[in-house]
Amino acid sequence: MGYYKADIRDIEFNLTELLKVQELSNYGLSDQDVKSILAEYSKFVENEIFPTREPSDHEGVKHVNGKVLVPESLKGLQKNFYDNGWFALGLPEEIGGTPVPEALYVACMSLATGANVAWMMYPGLTRAALNVINLKGNAFMKTHIIPKMMSGEWGGTMCLTEAGAGSDVGALRSTAKPLENGKYAIQGTKIFISSGESDLYQNNIHLVLARTPKGAEGTKGISLFVVPRFKINEDGSMAGPNNVVCSKIEHKMGIHASATCELQFGIDGQTEGWLIGEEFDGMATMFIMMNEARLYCGIQGESQANLAYQMANKYTKERVQFAKEIVHHPDVRRNLLKMRALSRGMRSLCLHTAHLFNKVEDDHSVEGIIGLLTPVCKAYCSEQGFLVSSTALQAHGGYGYCSEYGVEQFVRDTQIAMIYEGTNAIQAMDFVMRKILKDGGKSLGLLTQQIVASVQTLDEAKFKKEKDLFNKVLFSAQTMMGQMTAYAKNNQYNLILQNCSDFLNFASQMFVGWKLLQSAILADQKIQSANPEDKKFYESKIVDFRVYCGHFLTHNLSIAKTITDFTEDMTTLEV
Repeated sequence: MGYYKADIRDIEFNLTELLKVQELSNYGLSDQDVKSILAEYSKFVENEIFPTREPSDHEGVKHVNGKVLVPESLKGLQKNFYDNGWFALGLPEEIGGTPVPEALYVACMSLATGANVAWMMYPGLTRAALNVINLKGNAFMKTHIIPKMMSGEWGGTMCLTEAGAGSDVGALRSTAKPLENGKYAIQGTKIFISSGESDLYQNNIHLVLARTPKGAEGTKGISLFVVPRFKINEDGSMAGPNNVVCSKIEHKMGIHASATCELQFGIDGQTEGWLIGEEFDGMATMFIMMNEARLYCGIQGESQANLAYQMANKYTKERVQFAKEIVHHPDVRRNLLKMRALSRGMRSLCLHTAHLFNKVEDDHSVEGIIGLLTPVCKAYCSEQGFLVSSTALQAHGGYGYCSEYGVEQFVRDTQIAMIYEGTNAIQAMDFVMRKILKDGGKSLGLLTQQIVASVQTLDEAKFKKEKDLFNKVLFSAQTMMGQMTAYAKNNQYNLILQNCSDFLNFASQMFVGWKLLQSAILADQKIQSANPEDKKFYESKIVDFRVYCGHFLTHNLSIAKTITDFTEDMTTLEV
């Protein structure tokens, strides 16, 4: 059986010392309030969520007599999660939520996700669907659907993918024909639908992309519809089946307790749905949910990396080889330090991105930075989360490859985060083409200015090597941007597209390094007056920064050389 331990001190540091979320006056929370919420949530995760991780993975989801059955261990957890009010955390008060700073909510969600990502997808997708309905839904939806989702009676999903039209959403074939009662008849088949159906909920509220009769080809002609699994009466009570059928569940490499369904709409009878948002604005409306899901993918990588590191740290301090605990062997110690620096850096970036959501109303330029960082969190944290999980497995040796210690499950469960909600290659193209070039580099410029300002405050006597490295990285970034801009002006888009993934990786490592840089500066300021326990923690933050620079940020110089020196169009080369 695996071992649960959360790095609560580091989370508290990010929330109350670095981001200072307690200073957001509209929440009225003290730093102690923030720590108390975090501590209580972590207890729930340790006692209720983590114990279901391995049993639910072993049992998996079953499709029996047309019904989707989740592992039994999840049912009590699901009820306790809603009954204890944790689903309401971070949601608006007017719908029955408990408002807290976004970074605090994300920190809590990260703990739950690391403990059992497959289960957390059920309430996670429900929350994302609920947010869309709350922002774009009509009075009927807000009055009769949202309360059922808040109580845990009804769940929510996102139905986008179709066979042959995965990432190419504009090629979807699902249709929506107007009915006389103001509803639409939905017809089509959606695949890979996470939490598509289960016996955790009485009803499932699907958000379905489909094309109306006047919808143009491509994404511009797509609309979004609210389609319940069971029909809903005018008074909000549940009626009979709505001809939404789960035709099969996917048997996957990981996240076995998550019901990944193929759903058929209107195949054996009429399926009714309501338009949500404006007609033909389906992609824009769905992106409310997709952007939340993409940040969540990053948290899936970050959260599991942090817990995998904790497991590896404990194991290496207990496992004896060659007459000493293996943590004392240089290569093992090196890997542990790299895992900690990377995992903490990813956490800091995700919490920073979440914190920006609380700043948008006061500073609209922040919206562009959120858009810039979302694909970074999704792509970088999912990829590096997988690599940290693999390193944690390696630290356990042969035992890690077996299921006894629970670490191999991280490797299986993290892989999917690189694929769904837009593959990481698509995130890279979005990052470069839409968030940088289309934006004229404005948001990247604003963020780079913040990084430059932080670098300038580094004490050269203590961090000379790191400061010099950051300055070289910033210069390389400027050189690469100049080259990308020149490619765009000359319509050499293949040369841009073949470098998007490398450029995203470069930017990601620079952003994560920046967050660790800020943490190291703050830790260095506080270390002299700290008590012995805090002093040890602050020293670890300085070590994290140095290790990350020496083992990760240095790679940026070689990435930059690849992008600037390799100028052949790779589509002209034979494979």
